[in-house]
Amino acid sequence: MIDERKPLDVLAVSAMMVLCLIWSLQQILLKATGAYMAPMLQLGVRSGVAAVLVMLLVLVRTRRLAFSPGAWKPGLLAGLLFAGEFLLVGESLRFTSAAHMVVFLYTAPVFAALGLHLLLPSERLALGQWLGIGLAVSGIAVTFLGPGAQTGDMKAMLLGDLLALGAGALWGLTTVVIRSTRLSAIPPSEALLYQLGSAFVLLVVAAFWLGQTQVQWTGALALSLLFQSVVVAFLSFLIWFWLLQRYQASRLGVFSFATPVFGVLLGAWLLSEAIEPRFLMGAALVLAGVILVSAYGWLCQLLRRRP
Repeated sequence: MIDERKPLDVLAVSAMMVLCLIWSLQQILLKATGAYMAPMLQLGVRSGVAAVLVMLLVLVRTRRLAFSPGAWKPGLLAGLLFAGEFLLVGESLRFTSAAHMVVFLYTAPVFAALGLHLLLPSERLALGQWLGIGLAVSGIAVTFLGPGAQTGDMKAMLLGDLLALGAGALWGLTTVVIRSTRLSAIPPSEALLYQLGSAFVLLVVAAFWLGQTQVQWTGALALSLLFQSVVVAFLSFLIWFWLLQRYQASRLGVFSFATPVFGVLLGAWLLSEAIEPRFLMGAALVLAGVILVSAYGWLCQLLRRRP
């Protein structure tokens, strides 16, 4: 079958830059408003609001809310992994910076590539992709094992970094479940509903269980929840799926790695987060490795086209 999706144009590149900015802002907002509502509870609330919006959109389009037969088991598994990812995100932001969080969260493609390598013959990793995994692992080691990592403040930050890395692993596993099960053939809105619904239930329950339900309503918190629910968890995902239907996914994926870059810069600008040289070195290695793993096919095509 011929792939009818288009190569990137100005519209696609512009849309991806806007999406990357939106996705990087969510970590900044969670960190900035965490004193008013725990990040975990914020993530649960926004998931519930976004799930309702997706259901309303489906009802407007089709006038019925139906689920594909045989999809509920992998859908529930993907939902549990998605909820676990954001549970770790919420806890991570209590200990580490937004910049650290966004970089380690975006190690997800490495974990996804390893899982798909084991499950799908068509997703076997090439030598260059193994090199990318090596670079990413080296970057993680530089960040976690550098000098000063044993001081009290650094221990707390490294705990948050470890939780963020765990969130990236769960995101990668969610991708593996979606790609290797019945979920790959169902409408994106249905797959999104499984994830948002599970995240709403489990994150709200976890917030109550851990005593993270104190809320101090402020204008900043209300605006943050509105932005996260409507713009991040609803509109940005719809735009992302629209782009995936029309453009080549490997090309789009390369631009998504602008998100960690935006996250680091915005964290320093808006939250006055310190950017340590060791972290910058490790982050550069991680991002280089992730890009090599994810964009390997495209890079090979570009090299073959050179005269």
